[in-house]
Amino acid sequence: MRKRRVDIDAVDYTRRRERLAELLARRGLDALFVPPSADLEYLTGIERDLPTFGNISYAHGWVTGAFLAPGREPVYVLPRMFVRFHLDGEAPPGTLVVEDGGDGRAAFADAIRELGTPGRIAIGQRAWAETAIELLGIVPGVELVEGSSLLNELRRVKSQPELALMAHACLIARETMDAVAPLVVAGTSMIDLVEAVEHELRARGSRSPSFPTHIFTWGERRLDSGGPGALEPLHEGEVVLFDFGAVHEGYCSDFGRTVPCGEPPAEYERVTRVLLEAQEAGRAAAVPGAFARDVNAACRAPIEEAGLGDGFRHRMGHGIGLDVHERPFLSVEDETPLEAGMTFTDEPSILLDGRFGVRVEDVIVVTESGGRML
Repeated sequence: MRKRRVDIDAVDYTRRRERLAELLARRGLDALFVPPSADLEYLTGIERDLPTFGNISYAHGWVTGAFLAPGREPVYVLPRMFVRFHLDGEAPPGTLVVEDGGDGRAAFADAIRELGTPGRIAIGQRAWAETAIELLGIVPGVELVEGSSLLNELRRVKSQPELALMAHACLIARETMDAVAPLVVAGTSMIDLVEAVEHELRARGSRSPSFPTHIFTWGERRLDSGGPGALEPLHEGEVVLFDFGAVHEGYCSDFGRTVPCGEPPAEYERVTRVLLEAQEAGRAAAVPGAFARDVNAACRAPIEEAGLGDGFRHRMGHGIGLDVHERPFLSVEDETPLEAGMTFTDEPSILLDGRFGVRVEDVIVVTESGGRML
């Protein structure tokens, strides 16, 4: 968890916290506790760590995070080990540092006392259950409210600096695809392609993949980079579907393409044409005021009209930004009205059992004239 390298003048973290304070006041909330997460990064510029397969645990780990309240700077409570190994030994000003043999509950209570006598506290959804339990014990009668949905209201509309960072993450993904596509030849495996994708991402400056890279086929047999066919050699005529993303200064891209190995199967061109028509229909429908579910329906319509509706087993897309999946979703159940500056994936797919599959995925930003490709 370190300060992001992006120019602090390009992203006004103070203004973000002011907007949060206004939202907390409107909702009758006294404070928000945020653990290390995309939410904390959005509000303070402090980076998340890369995830690991198993959790990294420290003494008093449940205290880790910051209280944010109207009219004051963030109050951080951090274990010593966290400061030493995740902040290079430099804690933010005013941090309450809990030593290994210290009293984490007392430090947490001290931080709460700095806020006065809060009656309603929002808590980030990535906080430990222990954090919530301790809060209830330290502040008798306090009401806890889920807080990440509040942050989503602030994060879902992107500023121009954010869009520039996301566009660069998209560029990294596209250049990676350009480099890897020629490797789709008979004899290669899905794992070979995953390794090539992730190497190219890192070589182009991506901090990590934005999610586990997924490369697969859909036909008479299914090869999958995360399944038992990951090491099997690709055959001539099979079609490979790519799904991966880059990270640039904390912001994600999510990218997809389809590459046939040699001569594509019959009807590949027709199905691909329908797929691209669907992507374009969804993009054109992504205007301010449109309901998310209706944009999804617009994307689906060309696939249904072509008699391929059974192969559309996905949604049009999802919100994206500091997290690779954010709300709202361009999906049948989501009734959110779109706003200019919201960012989504536009990712229709058509999966034909026993034959082949095709997918395409790009990131768009909502504008008055429809989604603009990033």
